[in-house]
Amino acid sequence: MTGDSAPDLPAGSWASSPGTRRSMQSNKGRDTKPELALRRAVHALGLRYHVSERPIPAIRRTADLVFSRARIAVFLDGCFWHACPEHFTVSRTNPEYWAEKAEKNRARDRQTDTILQEAGWAVLRVWEHEDPHQAAARLRELYDRRIATRRDTDLR
Repeated sequence: MTGDSAPDLPAGSWASSPGTRRSMQSNKGRDTKPELALRRAVHALGLRYHVSERPIPAIRRTADLVFSRARIAVFLDGCFWHACPEHFTVSRTNPEYWAEKAEKNRARDRQTDTILQEAGWAVLRVWEHEDPHQAAARLRELYDRRIATRRDTDLR
């Protein structure tokens, strides 16, 4: 830091301070506590899945859980990052940036849902605050419906 200027940050950094930068860089991209809880609940129901995989390899969108046979992509959305209607609050530091970031994430989520659905995939979005067992039960119902429909189609 020099005199009364802002803290030293790399050129083009979005962070408002070095502490904020360190905090944001330490956020995990996968294997978060809510993700692990959901995976345990889904596994306990006997479902097997791929973790952190692109449902459509040519498209740069990674789902948290992928059920290839049933063509289901599950996304576990964080309340802050995806602007949960129940829990999202705009940050006090750099509020315009974070509000815009959350809206861009939501728009990308909608675009991802559309792309996958048009390709024949079912998309299930789960909020990080949701009970993992309830979310797993919703997933199980969707999985069973998709597999039954696929079986019926294959028999024709």
